[in-house]
Amino acid sequence: MPKRVAIVASIWKYLSHAQHIGDRFLIGYPRDGEWHKPDVQVVSLYVDQKPEGDQSEARAKEFGFKVYPTIAETLRCGGDKLAVDAVLIICEHGDYPNNEKGQKLYPRYEFFKQCVDVFEKDGRAVPVYNDKHLSYSFEKAKWMVDAGKRLKFPMLAGSSLPVTWRLPDLELPLDCQIEEALMVGVGGSDPMDYHALEAMQCMIERRKGGETGIKAVQMIEGDAVWKAGDEGRYSKRLLVGALSRSDSPLGLTLEDGRVQDLVGTGQLPKLVKNPSAYFIEHNDGLRSTLLMLNGAVRDFLFAAKVRGMRGVPSCQFFLSPTPNVTYSACLVRGIDDMIMSGRAPYPVERTLIVSGMLESCLTSKVQGQKRLETPHLSVKYRAPKESHHART
Repeated sequence: MPKRVAIVASIWKYLSHAQHIGDRFLIGYPRDGEWHKPDVQVVSLYVDQKPEGDQSEARAKEFGFKVYPTIAETLRCGGDKLAVDAVLIICEHGDYPNNEKGQKLYPRYEFFKQCVDVFEKDGRAVPVYNDKHLSYSFEKAKWMVDAGKRLKFPMLAGSSLPVTWRLPDLELPLDCQIEEALMVGVGGSDPMDYHALEAMQCMIERRKGGETGIKAVQMIEGDAVWKAGDEGRYSKRLLVGALSRSDSPLGLTLEDGRVQDLVGTGQLPKLVKNPSAYFIEHNDGLRSTLLMLNGAVRDFLFAAKVRGMRGVPSCQFFLSPTPNVTYSACLVRGIDDMIMSGRAPYPVERTLIVSGMLESCLTSKVQGQKRLETPHLSVKYRAPKESHHART
């Protein structure tokens, strides 16, 4: 019997996350060079908003499931008891307010809590996938993780960056000694810096002793970012190593095709009008940095200094173009595996700590870009033996 799946979404329209992920459970997705149809049946859907271009009712009619008016009815399929084997919470996109930090106030926690309420009332819990952040609030995110542990249901969260292809195929050895790490990201604050922080976290969590939590953070912007590099707050060697993996250098490359050393030639300050740097101090002494460099490249890039490894281990997190975005198939593979096995392939604590460090970094920005102690981010966990990123 196929596993029965409920989807709880903010919106379902063309190119929304619900469309990308939901369609793969309805239609299938490429896996290991073959077309794979998950052994699941989407039986119910809740959508919080139905903007112009909504596809929810059309998908329901085409694939034979029902759109319900509440989350509880969606999980119970209109009956009086939990009637599904897994829940996908896909709360990304839609018309929601922003707070003073620039965070979109998606009701992921509220959606999740309503699911937990059903689990508690009906005396049964099922695996839950939560797309991207757990919440804009670390307090709410921690409640979500704690609820999963309390009710003992498998929980997976996060985005496609940790599981997409890497160019080259870099997997840092488990229990390696990382001395410094740097990530280059692009895009707008909150949705895209989350992706970049999560990509960096999936690499550095493999260090000796695992993740130990975050001691302090600071976010700075503008010319202070270049000054910080000159002062050695982040490694320019790692920056060069990360940028060397880019397939999309901008500036002169677009004009006449020339290759560029963006750091050595001093091109970065000319291309990047508003750089930002996220400085992360971990409890075990590791220092990691995210540089958001809109205008220089269009890729997500990682580099690290690792004791015993030659050169600068570095890679690009490959993101294929729209509308197919096959990297979402890499993410669906992990969700699919959790539904089938009852075990999450990688720890939800990764998403928890990234949600928290992003919130704290944005707090640093609005409080005058000052360094903030973060004792509440004492999240500890170990990485899985394998990275679970795409290779075939």
